[in-house]
Amino acid sequence: MEPVRNSFTVDLRRLGVLRELERRGSLARTAEALHLTPSAVSQQLAALAREVGVPLIVRQGRGARLTGQARVLLEHAEVMAAQWERARADLAAWEEGRRGAVTVGAFSSAVSGLLPNALGRLAEHHPRVRVAVVEAEPPDLFTRLDAGEVDIAVAVDFAAAPPHTDRRYARTDLSTDVLDLALPRDHPCAGRPEVGLRELAGDAWIVGDARSCCGAITRSVCAANGFTPDIRHAVNDWQSLAALVEAGLGVALVPRLAQPLHRPGLVLRTPAGPSPTRHVFAAVRAGSDDDPVLTAVLASLRAAAAAAAAGQADRP
Repeated sequence: MEPVRNSFTVDLRRLGVLRELERRGSLARTAEALHLTPSAVSQQLAALAREVGVPLIVRQGRGARLTGQARVLLEHAEVMAAQWERARADLAAWEEGRRGAVTVGAFSSAVSGLLPNALGRLAEHHPRVRVAVVEAEPPDLFTRLDAGEVDIAVAVDFAAAPPHTDRRYARTDLSTDVLDLALPRDHPCAGRPEVGLRELAGDAWIVGDARSCCGAITRSVCAANGFTPDIRHAVNDWQSLAALVEAGLGVALVPRLAQPLHRPGLVLRTPAGPSPTRHVFAAVRAGSDDDPVLTAVLASLRAAAAAAAAGQADRP
């Protein structure tokens, strides 16, 4: 490997591959996320290493780990990416937020429970801003945000989401979404206004995939209450989950953003004690938070989240 030169040219796209490898942890998963072959990922990283003159990865069997030099480079890459986004925001400011196109990526219940109100408000005040919506969850959602495929990511804080300290993103807190218990109408606990989660340790549970935000949160909430749920059905669609609960096939935790479910054979009850919640936030690439078009969309998201929270206050 050649020594670091006083001047070198770096392809920002190759830096993006290195950033994705840091997130995914393996060449195969990085290739899958970027829609490349593992060979193409290796070639991109090898070319980047030649550009900067330092080793970036160390092979470990079938996997690879980042070198210390790679992590130093990534720290600078975050600064460069943020500065590029600021440049884009400054150029966009010439339009003063009156016109633009934005793609919002969001998890499923935000798509149904938050975005219709937000985009309606936006259309009223900024009719020349065009918005497209993509349904996605972390980590894929943030891979798309990094790649510029989405401009705003609406997500829930859980293990697959980036930490608050991640300098690649500027975050906007939107709401705290409460989760209620969904029970069959003839369940022994259905007649009570509050039900302890621990009382349902012996029930069958209907839970989303472990990689989804609600699937992960339900598992952690049950663990915090001292039991591992007996998961009989793994379902990510809320209406399908409600149909299974109504049929008496299990119990579930349902976020209020996904309600109402309109099932006569299903009841919603408040868990006893502190309510289980999930924290909803929006993120943009660091440096782009001054973009006037993104600022307008984020303001509409905040207003819609506040309205949803006010409407949820008296549920279930």
